[in-house]
Amino acid sequence: MPKTAASTESLHGFEPYKEMQGEEYMNEKQQEHFRNLLLAWKAELMAEVDRTVSHMKDEAANFPDPADRASQEEEFSLELRTRDRERKLIKKIDATLELIDQDDYGFCEACGVNIGIRRLEARPTATLCVDCKTLAEIKERQISG
Repeated sequence: MPKTAASTESLHGFEPYKEMQGEEYMNEKQQEHFRNLLLAWKAELMAEVDRTVSHMKDEAANFPDPADRASQEEEFSLELRTRDRERKLIKKIDATLELIDQDDYGFCEACGVNIGIRRLEARPTATLCVDCKTLAEIKERQISG
């Protein structure tokens, strides 16, 4: 649902999903909510890509001062790194949309339990429940030292 003026805003202009008493987990209504949320998020990221391309075309200049040129190149480099992270996020969003289409969305890929609506609201691309994610992070810290 798009936000209203008095609503509390969640991710990308959508209100948090309000579960009803006795509602089945990951029913069509919930899947549609998360599909719309993910599509809006992806559209925002794609718009950022377009803005970056036009910004780099418009702002590209061959400054005579090496310091000015270096500043501009550093700015472009940071922007491109950000876009690269967003490109990876778009791939995750696409994979998540695929999970919704296959009716596998919202379930932990490690143990199969419900991830939970609130966790998915916070991180729509989550594939692990809180417990499995915590264990994975602990293992990762142990391995990396």
